[in-house]
Amino acid sequence: MIRIDASARVSPLADIEDSVRGTVIEIGPGAVVDAFVKIKPAGGTGDVVIGENSVINSGCVLYTGNGIRIGRGVAVAANCTFAPTNHEFRRKDLPIRQQGFRPGKGGIVVEDDVWIGANCVLLDGAVLRQGCVIAAGTVVRGEVEAYSIQGGNPMRRLGQRENTGEPA
Repeated sequence: MIRIDASARVSPLADIEDSVRGTVIEIGPGAVVDAFVKIKPAGGTGDVVIGENSVINSGCVLYTGNGIRIGRGVAVAANCTFAPTNHEFRRKDLPIRQQGFRPGKGGIVVEDDVWIGANCVLLDGAVLRQGCVIAAGTVVRGEVEAYSIQGGNPMRRLGQRENTGEPA
């Protein structure tokens, strides 16, 4: 089921597939889904929720897997991949495509006011706490501290967002 708020803007060049397994894809008020974004139900029955005034830029791919929850005011730069699922691969006597999927790690959670730079990959179990910033090209696994600035591979803390006392 696909639910798009009347005030959301979804490019006619975005590709949002409806689920055959009951997954809900919800795009909230004022959210923007740019051209060439792909949202694909695959690897599980988790829902995808894109919060109010969040922006998913061109070329991003979101697999539903174990679910994706994106908060309010999130900015996702171009060509990011959200992969809240993982193929099973341990058995060498069975082709990978026949092994199904590994147990879930809770999907992907992106809290409010987060910025994700271009070409990032978010994996199952990633939790991006409020206000954090992820540098371009980073692979994100696990929890990211609120208001921290993280980047690199492996990902490491680069800094912290601060109040400057200046008006925005």
